[in-house]
Amino acid sequence: MMTMGEIRQTIDMIGRQHLDIRTITMGVSIRDCGDPDPEACRRKIYDKVTGAAKDLVRVGEAIEAEFGIPIVNKRISVTPVAIACECARTEDYVPFAETLDAAAKEVGVNFIGGFSALVHKGFTGGDRRLVAAIPQALASTERVCSSVNVATMRAGINMDAVRMMGETVKKAAALTAATGGSACAKLVVFANAVEDNPFMAGAFHGVGEPETVINVGVSGPGVVKHALEECRGEPFDVVAETVKKTAFRITRMGELVAQEASRRLGVPFGIVDLSLAPTPAVGDSVAEILEEMGLECVGAPGTTAALALLNDAVKKGGVMASSRVGGLSGAFIPVSEDEGMIRAARCGALTLEKLEAMTCVCSVGLDMIAVPGDTPASAVAAIIADEAAIGVINNKTTAVRIIPAPGKTVGDTVDFGGLLGTAPVMPVNRFSSEAFIARGGRIPAPLNSLRN
Repeated sequence: MMTMGEIRQTIDMIGRQHLDIRTITMGVSIRDCGDPDPEACRRKIYDKVTGAAKDLVRVGEAIEAEFGIPIVNKRISVTPVAIACECARTEDYVPFAETLDAAAKEVGVNFIGGFSALVHKGFTGGDRRLVAAIPQALASTERVCSSVNVATMRAGINMDAVRMMGETVKKAAALTAATGGSACAKLVVFANAVEDNPFMAGAFHGVGEPETVINVGVSGPGVVKHALEECRGEPFDVVAETVKKTAFRITRMGELVAQEASRRLGVPFGIVDLSLAPTPAVGDSVAEILEEMGLECVGAPGTTAALALLNDAVKKGGVMASSRVGGLSGAFIPVSEDEGMIRAARCGALTLEKLEAMTCVCSVGLDMIAVPGDTPASAVAAIIADEAAIGVINNKTTAVRIIPAPGKTVGDTVDFGGLLGTAPVMPVNRFSSEAFIARGGRIPAPLNSLRN
């Protein structure tokens, strides 16, 4: 039970410090929807998703009203479509994305994830068909999100998949040139993707998950910054303990909402993902947390160390508060979605290379980064390969969500609106990776993968 003091603290966190439930995500298995007839397969998917999630938005809104806790998004994730729909006799997977989009609109959720493939060790026919469909699927739908896992610590890095994803990102950007390449904002390339991630664009319902499940993502960068303002000048031991205690309180609130949603929907409770996921709103920035630790501007020397402390303390506080902490849990550093990151990128304090270093210790990777529209597909693929290598060697989830903005160059700005924010176009190293990416094949798994 929460004490009166904790209740007052929670009210203050919600009212003044931007604490929110970023998402209630219902995972739905569509493994039983496969059918050789593609129309029958799509009909089964639509019926399964709309039936399972018919009350999700209503319940989320009721909890939000009764508890006074903002719930920003209601979302759905499904089994990777490349798995669930592989038996359908069709070469075109775009209609499957359109079916997911229609189902999402019917039940009123903000996004639906799972137009996905797991290709870290190779491709099946369904994987190839899905990846080929990604650019058109994301360009022609509103709420569908896509992800492709190209590497794991056990398998190494599938460089053929990396090359293909570099080309896919470029095609998706070209098809949505009028909106700054916005399709790329709905596409994530992973290493070590997790099965219970509630956050978009990378959410999918893993094959080891139950029939349906409720996962909740909590966010509160403003709460952490406010807590650190109370211990300015204190040593890092105090900083870490302060973040840990704050994360504990945030996670308890997330678990309360998750348990209530699970009970009302009659769906098992999966995990709470405590992730400091920023928004473009002032006061809701991970960059400002790092600056509160003493950095003049995020990107300055010491930024990676500060982020490592933050990420670790968030995880420790979360696991103290709940036995069901999962997903990605930690600190996110999406450039376009963080007012402080945007400011640092514009003034030159934050570069692509520094961001890559920071991804060694954060919870995801290179996220919501705009680069010049003429960046070649091989360079995009090489950036993906670098990030996958960090994930594979360090046994952590890494990801790339990069937007080669058509017609834009360094110094320009791409405005995606809403939670996706505004991305300053950042420079990419001008030297070529073409011959490197052309090799293909697989970068072997590291020695530390042999853990049996």
